[in-house]
Amino acid sequence: MLFFNKLLPVFLLPTGLVALLVFWALWRKKRWPLVVALTVLYLGSIPFVGARLLGWVESRYPAVAVGQVEPVDAVVVLGGILGPKAGTDFVPNFLETSERFEAGVALWQAGKAGRLVFTGARMEWKDAATTEGDELKRIAVARGVAADRIIVTREVQNTADEAAAVAALMKTNGWKRVILVTTGWHMPRSARQFKRAGVDCVIFPVDFRFDPTRKMTAIDFVPRGEAWQQTETALRECYGYLFYRFFR
Repeated sequence: MLFFNKLLPVFLLPTGLVALLVFWALWRKKRWPLVVALTVLYLGSIPFVGARLLGWVESRYPAVAVGQVEPVDAVVVLGGILGPKAGTDFVPNFLETSERFEAGVALWQAGKAGRLVFTGARMEWKDAATTEGDELKRIAVARGVAADRIIVTREVQNTADEAAAVAALMKTNGWKRVILVTTGWHMPRSARQFKRAGVDCVIFPVDFRFDPTRKMTAIDFVPRGEAWQQTETALRECYGYLFYRFFR
């Protein structure tokens, strides 16, 4: 499991694949691996490929308006939201996935659920007694959410752990259904994990990166670091989805 979950993706994703091809070319003194490596490097780094791959992953679950969401027992916000803490009394250091937090608070304030749940992801930059969920709870209270309406799950390491932790909360509290909030490209894998854990979810994806209405231009074929990241993210999510489908 460790090999398929952690090691193999390193060599299947573009960065690892390019490195392997370059190594092979130097070791065997062959030209064709360099040509393939440059091709992969170019295709993976242009917005025409990266943005569309990410858009394809996101398209599985389209955006939903807050007003269209039916009331449930709790809003569940998946982790991976905060970066390193600057210090006491500083503005929260949100990552580019901050929409997860904002959506969770907005859904709770709109009366879509009685409880707001943050997952207890361990943060390396915090002390051992604190999780990301604890920090998000503090921020949410400052935004006007009642502290007794917020629940932080037990400590979790990945999406499968988050699903299991929420399933346990549902059993303990007698909940029937929750709203699942996470980034659009992360939703296919997350929704599957929660379904496998027996959690009945209303799907609420946020933070969409691809704009299908945007017209293609010449700049879409110019290599950019952002596009490379989009390609890696999309392919990593596809690999993760397949891994959880066949091995978990």
